[in-house]
Amino acid sequence: MFLTVTTTRQPASDLGFLLHKHPGRVQSFELSAGQAHVFYPETSDTRCTAALMLEVDPVALVRGKSGSGDGFTLGQYVNDRPYAASSLLSVALKEVFRTALTGRCKSRPELAASAIPLDIRVPACPGGADLVRRLFEPLGWTVEATELPLDPQFPRWGDSRYVDLRLTGELRLADALNHVYVLLPVLDNAKHYWVSEDEIDKLVRAGGDWLAGHPEKELITRRYLAHRRALTAAALTRLAEVDDSEPEEIDNALAEPVVLEAPDRPVPLAEQRRGTIMAVLRSLRARSVGDFGCGEGALVRDLLAEKSVERIVAADVSARALQVAARKLRLERRSETERSRLELLQSSLTYRDDRLAGLDAAVLMEVVEHVDPPRLEALERTVFEFAAPRAVIVTTPNREYNVRFESLPAGELRHRDHRFEWTRAEFRAWADRVASSYGYGYGVRMLPVGSEDPEVGPATQLALFTKGGAA
Repeated sequence: MFLTVTTTRQPASDLGFLLHKHPGRVQSFELSAGQAHVFYPETSDTRCTAALMLEVDPVALVRGKSGSGDGFTLGQYVNDRPYAASSLLSVALKEVFRTALTGRCKSRPELAASAIPLDIRVPACPGGADLVRRLFEPLGWTVEATELPLDPQFPRWGDSRYVDLRLTGELRLADALNHVYVLLPVLDNAKHYWVSEDEIDKLVRAGGDWLAGHPEKELITRRYLAHRRALTAAALTRLAEVDDSEPEEIDNALAEPVVLEAPDRPVPLAEQRRGTIMAVLRSLRARSVGDFGCGEGALVRDLLAEKSVERIVAADVSARALQVAARKLRLERRSETERSRLELLQSSLTYRDDRLAGLDAAVLMEVVEHVDPPRLEALERTVFEFAAPRAVIVTTPNREYNVRFESLPAGELRHRDHRFEWTRAEFRAWADRVASSYGYGYGVRMLPVGSEDPEVGPATQLALFTKGGAA
């Protein structure tokens, strides 16, 4: 695999400072997929070119793996991996030009912050000419994509899916490298390693400044995350926040749900849900509130903005969710007074945790449906017997309303992690049983979230439990 970066901004040899690679030396780097080399085919004051060559060891890629993944055993060894740009080259780009990707350059900071004339070439790029243009042209590049024949010896076979790609434009070098880093695996539509939640962070970090406004952001996100629907939904939500637009409708869980929004509903259901909860908390005059199963902290943000709430306990079983919440809430930028109001706790709601006790109110927003039915009783005891706040707010989907979601196949749940979804009668029966099962005299009242459909009720249903009898 081969990639070159050329500039004519004088003195052009300053490209070596930006890339943190000396033009006078050949440098090699050992990678898991093979060996990467950086060298300069041309260096002068008027024109400078840096080249990245990746020598892939196809045997090393499959050594120790069982099964093919390519449909036949020989397919592990006979493929385009050593030759065509892919996630392998993207990883090499990151490892070799790590500092350049961040836009830092101590010796030439003003140059690193400036747009300079750039010419980037990838001689064997997958994806096809049309897709290449759709991805790169909105970013300010002039794109030349010469389609390559499947086999020059047999012209009648036609063109391959590869192009000789050349990008020209005036951009910051860091932006240019990040474009290529993100879009190479998108064009290949595959990755050579397992795609997990960490890939969302990589995508937002590399594409946060440009991807949110890209006309093909959904396609880019879906392909970059290997078509994993939950990860794609989570990434698009993060990008919506970067873009200061409304995140798409999601349940409050780190593994994001199917995007669903009620028809003809001007305000997203997630926003209506949080608004209803906050209105209930104000009516309760709650000074200390627990967000049990806080996920990425959407409700916590609203609680922090509510000055009357003096103490917030945000708990989730997932340490990863808490890390994401801390980042999205920008805790490091908040005042000491704001930070002192919030406690982030890793805790399972199916085990007693005394740190959850002593609160005015606890909220379980779209939580109970993620719990296996045999474990519900353990959750009930943790919340209503051991934590025993003065009030408990529980929201959950109304299964009857699912018929109003045109994009949801009949009989399917709204989220692949949902263990169940209750009808209004089932939720009422559960709430009544819980209210009468514990010795604190809870009363319960059922409330809708948003407008009620005359046939199937609200999209989300809410139960308010309060101590001392009728709620």
